[in-house]
Amino acid sequence: MLDISEVVQRTGVPASTLRYYEEKGLIASTGRRGLKRVFAPQVLDQLALIALGQAGGFRLEEIGQMFAADGKLHIDRGALLAKADALDDRIRKLTAMRDELRHVAHCAAPSHLECPTFRRRMQVASSRVRVEKRRR
Repeated sequence: MLDISEVVQRTGVPASTLRYYEEKGLIASTGRRGLKRVFAPQVLDQLALIALGQAGGFRLEEIGQMFAADGKLHIDRGALLAKADALDDRIRKLTAMRDELRHVAHCAAPSHLECPTFRRRMQVASSRVRVEKRRR
């Protein structure tokens, strides 16, 4: 068994975060040693999986659904594929934004508003905003 300070030392996760994760049902202490919470050694794997999930863009609620009631891992492969698709979409959007920024930075027009490419991109961006507002 590991007390909370040992878990903090091994993982770098602050004690306040461990208590929050416990409150949210992501991890569970097995009891107390004096005033300190005690955890089973598998909490280290659970915390590593939480960190991995967060790095992958999953919310804590989504990560919590990956743990069965007994603490074992239960990953919905469909959810992983959906997250991968969402990341692909975000990558496409970020790539387009990066390219636009580079164009603006290197544009030879005396003013960006005189650049036909920049003006087209402004119109496209404006159209997207109007479409998004209509969807809401």
